[in-house]
Amino acid sequence: MNNEELATTKMVPNNNTTMNRIDKQIKERSMNMMMKLLCAAFFILHTPFFISCSDFFETDSDRQVFDPALDEKTDSMFYTLGILKGLQQVGDQYVLVNEMRGDLVATNSYTETDLKRLADFSADATCKYDSAYLYYRIINNCNYYIAHRDTTLLTGSRKVAIPEYAEALAVRAWAYMQLCKTYGSVPFYTTPLTSIGDANATFETKDLRGICDALAPELIRYSGTPVPTYGEISAGVLNSSSSENPEEKKIQSRKAMLPIDVVLADLYLETNQYELAAQYYFKYIKNNRLIATQAYISPFGLFSNNTTRLPADINVISNYNSAIPWGYIFYVGSTSDIVTYIPLAANQLRGVTTDLPRIFGYDFYSTTSGDASSSSRYLLERQIDASQSYTALSNSQLWYYRPRNSTTMAKTLNIGDLRRPSCFQQAVKEDSTFSVMIKFTTANIPLYRNATIYLRLAEAINRMGYPDAAFAILKDGIKDETTQSYDYFREGTLSFLKTTVPFLSNENKAMFDENSGIHARGTNYTQGTFSPYQMDSVVTAKFRQLEAENNIVITGTFNDTINAMEDIICDEMALELAFEGTRFGDLTRIARHKNQAGTYNSNFGSEWLERKLRYKNPTVSLLDERNWYLPFK
Repeated sequence: MNNEELATTKMVPNNNTTMNRIDKQIKERSMNMMMKLLCAAFFILHTPFFISCSDFFETDSDRQVFDPALDEKTDSMFYTLGILKGLQQVGDQYVLVNEMRGDLVATNSYTETDLKRLADFSADATCKYDSAYLYYRIINNCNYYIAHRDTTLLTGSRKVAIPEYAEALAVRAWAYMQLCKTYGSVPFYTTPLTSIGDANATFETKDLRGICDALAPELIRYSGTPVPTYGEISAGVLNSSSSENPEEKKIQSRKAMLPIDVVLADLYLETNQYELAAQYYFKYIKNNRLIATQAYISPFGLFSNNTTRLPADINVISNYNSAIPWGYIFYVGSTSDIVTYIPLAANQLRGVTTDLPRIFGYDFYSTTSGDASSSSRYLLERQIDASQSYTALSNSQLWYYRPRNSTTMAKTLNIGDLRRPSCFQQAVKEDSTFSVMIKFTTANIPLYRNATIYLRLAEAINRMGYPDAAFAILKDGIKDETTQSYDYFREGTLSFLKTTVPFLSNENKAMFDENSGIHARGTNYTQGTFSPYQMDSVVTAKFRQLEAENNIVITGTFNDTINAMEDIICDEMALELAFEGTRFGDLTRIARHKNQAGTYNSNFGSEWLERKLRYKNPTVSLLDERNWYLPFK
C-alpha cells in the first residue's frame, strides 16, 4: 500500500454506542479500518519514517525506523516531527467539519456539495471531509512512540525524552477528543497496531467521558511538562511589500506543539468537570505567563468611506503601551496571542498544503507576481460566507470610547464589534461585490490562542458558580484588585481568585498586571466603572434575549445568571474565534453543559442548539444528540 492509497483510505460507520446498535456490517467495517491501520503501521516500520529534506518539517536525518527500541536521543525529535505531519494532514478537515456545522457560516452558489451537506447535516460516508482514519493514523503513531520510547535517557541529569513523550500523550488525547466530538463513540486502543494478528482484537468503544477517564491519569503524571522546542521552523509564508526578494517568515517550533495541560483541561471541560478544567487551564496560564493581551482595532480605516459618521472626540485604545492591532495576532511573526498553530507549506514541494484559503476566498498559492496581500487574490468563487446570525451578533455590539481629555466617562457608538469588518475584506470582481474572510490568508491553522484558553477558562469558572469572575475575563482582564475596580464581584469571588484559581494571590498577581478584557478587542474601552459595559446591564439584556428566543421565564435566580453568562461567553467565542475550527465543538459542549444543569429542562441545551442552527434547515432533528455526529468512516 503506497502513500496515496493510505491518504485516501476510507473508514466506515461504527456508531454502535451512540446509535445503540451493533450489527454484523458495522463490525466488518470496523475490522476493515483496523486492517488498513495495520498497513499504515507496516509502512511506518519498514520504510523511512522521516520526510525528505525538501519537506516543511525538515529533520536533516536519514535515520530509518527498523528498530522499535527508540534508543537514540535524537529519535524523539524525529518522531515528534513525524507526528506533527499527521496534524497537517487533518487540519483542513478539522476546520471545515466544525465551521460548516456551526452558526457562523453560510453556503452560496459556489459551495461544493460536500460542504453543503456538512452544513445541512446530510453528510454521509462519501463526504471527503469526513475521515476518522486521518485521526487514527496520528493515534497509531503516538501509540507506537509511547509504547517504545525509552524515557530514562539522560543528558547530564535531564531526561531528554520527556517533553516529546508528553507531547505524544497530548497529541493522542487531542486526536481522540476530536474523534469523539465528531462521531460520538469511537473504537479505542492505546497499544500500537504492528502485526496482522492485531486485527483480530476486539476494540472497545468510548465516548468523551470514557476517553477522559482512560487518558487523563497519564496526562496528569506529565502535567507541567514544557512542549518540545527545536528553534525556528520555516513557516512557508512569503512576506514582502514587493515581489522582489521576498523574505520567508519563520515560527518557533514550540508553537507547532500541543500543550499537555491545555489538552487535559479541554478533556475535563468537555465532560462537565469544571473545577478540574479551571485548575489545568490556570496551571498552563501561570507556568507560561500567558497574558490576555490588549489588542485594538481603529475605526478610522474601516469607516473611511464616511458611511458612518465618527465623532471628533474619539480616543482609540491604541494609546495603551501594551496594545497591538488585533489583526497582527493572526500572522506567524506575532508571538503575542499564538499558542499552537498547524503550520503548512507555501507550496507542494515544501510539504503538506492547505485548501482553506481558496475555500474562504483567497488565492494563497497564486503563482502570479505581486504583493501577497493584494486584493487581486480575492476569489469571487469563495465557498463560505458569513451567516446572518454572525453578522447580526457583531452589529448588535456597542463600541465604547473615552472622549479626549476625559478620565471619568465613556460614550457609545452603534458601529458594532469591529472584529467582523476587520475579519472580512470587500472586493469587486466581474461586477460583483463580495466579502472575503481573511483569517486564512496564510498557510497556517490556529488550534489554540491565548484568547481561546482564557475564554474556555471563563466557561469553566462560570459553571463553577463564579459568573462575575468569568465576566472579568471579558471586561477587565483579571489583575491586581488594588489597581482595578471589581464592584460587580459577589462575596467570595476575590477569595476564589486568590485561592482556587489564584490569579490574585500574592505570589501570582504581579504576573498578570497587563491582562486585558477580551471583549475590548472588538469594542474598545470596557475596563472600569466609567465604561457602559457593565455586568448588570449585559446580563439583563441577555435575559430578555433568551426569554424571547427560547420561550422561557427568567426570574433572575443565580442559575439564570450562570446560564446567561454562558451565552455571553459563547457570543464572545463567536466574535473572537470565528472560522478558526472551534465553533460546532463549542456549541455542542455548551449544549451538554445546559442539558446537565437542567436549569429550564433536561433537554434545554439541545433545544438551544437546535434554535441556533435552525436557519441551516438541517435534514435531521438536532434535538436528538445522536444527530450531532457524523457517520464514522
